Amino acid sequence: VAALFKFSSESEALDMANATQSGLASYVYTRDIGRVFRVSEGLQYGMVGVNTGIVSSEVAPFGGVKESGVGREGSKYGIEEYLEIKYVCFGDLDK
Repeated sequence: VAALFKFSSESEALDMANATQSGLASYVYTRDIGRVFRVSEGLQYGMVGVNTGIVSSEVAPFGGVKESGVGREGSKYGIEEYLEIKYVCFGDLDK
């Protein structure tokens, strides 16, 4: 089941789509590549499916924003929640 709503502009569609407390996945169907980039950037969701209803895969980062969670599972990004970055700067080692 998919909910469909009429809209007059991309801005209005984004406002309606983002007016939710959750943000796991969203979907956009278009042939306009410019619209793909504008809308996917404007959607406040962790995953965006373009012309497909299947967005999850073992190699893709899985996760959302807002009430749908923080961080990602799977892919190379899933480990980042468990890592601490340390910067080590070397000076003159010849002395």
